[in-house]
Amino acid sequence: MIVSKRNSLRLAAVATLGVLSLGLAGTAVAATPTVSASAASAGQQAAAHATITAKPSVTSVRAWEDFHVTGTTTGLKAGSTVTLQQKQHGKWVSLPASVRTAHNGSYALRVKLGIKGLNELRIVSGATASPVFTVTVR
Repeated sequence: MIVSKRNSLRLAAVATLGVLSLGLAGTAVAATPTVSASAASAGQQAAAHATITAKPSVTSVRAWEDFHVTGTTTGLKAGSTVTLQQKQHGKWVSLPASVRTAHNGSYALRVKLGIKGLNELRIVSGATASPVFTVTVR
């Protein structure tokens, strides 16, 4: 009988702690500020409308040979910085090749690549990225 009394007390203590923790969690959720749906959707729409295009001047080059990447941006401020990224070992790595966009959103970037083989590249500005394009370095 003593064992079952202890179990009952433990169960009551656990149930009480559970109710208290749920009450505290409910209070914490109620105290957090909420973002209005219109403000959240406006931020998402602005990010959704930003685009970057990218077109390389060649599809194949020798190692360290110059080529150009040109394109346009929409939804980004004039003078925004666009940077070239290369996929290396499954991760996007920013290369030391960047330029500011013109007042009309266009850009032209001079590039040299040294990693031989098929290089996957893209242009990024903040969270906005262009479609992936490839250049083969021989």
